Amino acid sequence: MRIAVLILGLLLCAALRASDLPAGAIQISADQIPWKEGPPSLPKGSKVAVLEGNPGKSGIFTLRVRAPAGARVAAHTHPKPERVTIISGAVGVGFGDYYDQTKLRVFRTGDYYLTPPGIPHFLSFAEDSVVQITGNGPWLVTPVSPCTLQAFHSRPQTAYPEGSASGTHEFF
Repeated sequence: MRIAVLILGLLLCAALRASDLPAGAIQISADQIPWKEGPPSLPKGSKVAVLEGNPGKSGIFTLRVRAPAGARVAAHTHPKPERVTIISGAVGVGFGDYYDQTKLRVFRTGDYYLTPPGIPHFLSFAEDSVVQITGNGPWLVTPVSPCTLQAFHSRPQTAYPEGSASGTHEFF
């Protein structure tokens, strides 16, 4: 009986400590990340999870993107710096106004890169990958060229669906 009471007391203390986070603290276990379908600016089959903030509003945000192997994102820009950490997988990043496999640099688990605002870049996911992006909202994706994207539409898992290849797109 004493052991049962002791175990119950320890469990109660642990539960109270877990819910006793300071205001503004965020703690998310990897198995509890709230994955949702990715927006049209991401390749088919992508998932996204916002961990902090709101990418559609002013202020800092952190989100994760899970992209399937073979997915590609055509050349685009962002109005603010894009800070990316590779959580898992392999992500090719290249700079230029159109997708060019020969310009890709592959980043792997634990790697980090920053793309300055207004710099055209494109992506390729060699394997199932998860990246974490931290930035300042509102987060926007601006395709470099509708002509470049139209040629890209015929390829599988392209980031920009038919009819959305021009103008700036909100990420959310």
